Amino acid sequence: MVDIAENGRTWLLSGPGSSYALHLTEADELLHLHWGARIQLADAEELSTRALPGYWAFESPLDGREEYPVEGGPRFVRPSLSVRTEERRGTEWAFEAYETEAGADGDELRLRFRDDGILITLHYRMRGDVVERWVTVGNEGHARVELLRADPAAWTLPDREGWRLSQLHGRWAAESRLTSAPLTYGEKVIGSRRGHTSHQHLPWVALDTDATEERGEVWGCALGWSGSWRIAVAQLPDARVQITGGAGYDDSGLLMLAEGESYTSPVFAGLWTDGGFGGASRAWHAYQRAYIIPDADRDRPVLFNSWEATTFDISEDQQATLARRAAAIGVELFVVDDGWFGARTSDRAGLGDWTPNPDRFPKGLKPLADYVHALGMQFGIWVEPEMVNPDSDLYRAHPDWVQYQQGRKRTELRNQLVLNLAREDVQEYLWEQLDTLLSSAPIDYVKWDFNRCFTDAGWPGEPYPQRLWVDHVRGLYALLDRLRAAHPNVAIESCSGGGGRIDLGIMSRTDEVWTSDNTDPLDRLAIQHGFSQIHPARVMSAWVTDSPNHQLNGRVSSLRFRFVSSMAGALGVGGDLSQWTEEELAEAGRWVELYKGIRPLVQRGDQFRLRPPAGGLSAVQYTLGDETVVLAWLQAQSYGEPAPALRLQGLDPAASYECLETGEVHRGAVLLHHGLRTGLKGDLDASVIRLRRI
Repeated sequence: MVDIAENGRTWLLSGPGSSYALHLTEADELLHLHWGARIQLADAEELSTRALPGYWAFESPLDGREEYPVEGGPRFVRPSLSVRTEERRGTEWAFEAYETEAGADGDELRLRFRDDGILITLHYRMRGDVVERWVTVGNEGHARVELLRADPAAWTLPDREGWRLSQLHGRWAAESRLTSAPLTYGEKVIGSRRGHTSHQHLPWVALDTDATEERGEVWGCALGWSGSWRIAVAQLPDARVQITGGAGYDDSGLLMLAEGESYTSPVFAGLWTDGGFGGASRAWHAYQRAYIIPDADRDRPVLFNSWEATTFDISEDQQATLARRAAAIGVELFVVDDGWFGARTSDRAGLGDWTPNPDRFPKGLKPLADYVHALGMQFGIWVEPEMVNPDSDLYRAHPDWVQYQQGRKRTELRNQLVLNLAREDVQEYLWEQLDTLLSSAPIDYVKWDFNRCFTDAGWPGEPYPQRLWVDHVRGLYALLDRLRAAHPNVAIESCSGGGGRIDLGIMSRTDEVWTSDNTDPLDRLAIQHGFSQIHPARVMSAWVTDSPNHQLNGRVSSLRFRFVSSMAGALGVGGDLSQWTEEELAEAGRWVELYKGIRPLVQRGDQFRLRPPAGGLSAVQYTLGDETVVLAWLQAQSYGEPAPALRLQGLDPAASYECLETGEVHRGAVLLHHGLRTGLKGDLDASVIRLRRI
């Protein structure tokens, strides 16, 4: 909902529990008024009457109070907008008009400003208690305008003392780990220079002063962009805090706009809650399920992926054998990973040639897909369309289609180069290859990988080669949108060597994400804990693989611990089923059956992090309607002491709940002992506890 003052210069956006207000002064200074608990329009108007402090020689009253700081004029903070024409650099804008547009997904407010032939539109939309902001910059009067930076938003926080900043950091196989630290004066900058979202940081931050998991005010921001990005959190000299962020890491240039062209930024979304970090997470999850994730009301199937069982050494008969074993334990989606196409017998060849290997699949993929369907499962494949091996028919025909710098060595990581998806001919080639592939066999699922960063991001012959960084991502989005429209029943997983491309932008075009290449069930607890701060379990692909864990650490863990760890998200199996014993297969079948029973709660329910993975007992709760499930993990037991009890959250204190494992009836706030004091023992043990309201 958008409320507007009679003078048309104060605007208030309100959700169920929060409000966001801004005001335009008579001098066309756009000021931030409020972001927090719900207020009325009269409150916003009263806030707008408070005068700015005066100017003095070394400070600006606009800094930390301006809604969208531009470059130029009496401003010293990091600008959200930086443009350059042939005559000058910077912005001196004038307000032109505002517009509102009602929509089923929320009312949109648009504020239009103009500066000498440059049109700047600030967009606002509130969905639930999440404020979406983005900007459009258009060139309407210059031969060209260089867009150095155009952030979707700057977020201004209220005056508080003792701010604490939370973020998600990591690296390959150790993504999405949560860290919190006091915010100090100056800037804290996170981001990616790598051409994709990256394993090192997720584009999300949260700030608080004294919040706990279930109580206290939390402000959070998340960027919907799948390329290079930057978020800067600044505590200014007067202690005010402002957050800026958007596409591109540096100010070296985004795009060159010819006359008549425009740029629309990605969305930078913000959320306030007084429900602590858990309340913030549940609000983010609900927002993504309602507005971001395609078909979010459709639960993700249990999948089997062949990679760890076979790596590159695959054949049609071998895959069929694995498919039979997968179907027998209740798997619903069978995925053939890398190695099915071109000359792909190792990672040294074949990328770019998206036709089935004639030796391995002499009649194409259709016979195997039909066989998998006959077993009662869906069929999926792995692709990596944005990459090419130098040893491929594609590269031999079009060596100029890759990113490279003229006169420099082309860096090969994982024996591959990055295709320049900013080129329309590359986009068209990939569309023809993938559309033909998806039309050639009954394929239900595509695992879309991206296994290296940009290193030589050049474009010889292009007048403005910097645009590659933005237009590669826009080309990716356009290709995904086109494929989804042509093949609406094909689900797509976003993968980037694990969690290297996870953000709201890619999630709006894919059905789930590969959280990490690290499938060790103990390591995954911390990765999944961090992931849940912003993203829901519905999109978090999690596999049960072999023990000892052969990929990373050789850790030995029980099938029970591996399954319960992976049941916290979209369950998958990635172990070599041909080597599992009959007893292991039978146990796996029981866990898959149990997961299917609790899947609606995990993938669509409200999530409560009862205890973080900090070395002892950790647990997470999911509640949907009258049903609740708790997944608990005992990492290590000390001195023979039993695991502590858990007090559940979000239940009706006046209701009674039956524990389906024991038949015990609990009334009021449920304190769980079953499976904790008696069931969890030793190291790396796990428990699943179900309750139903009666």
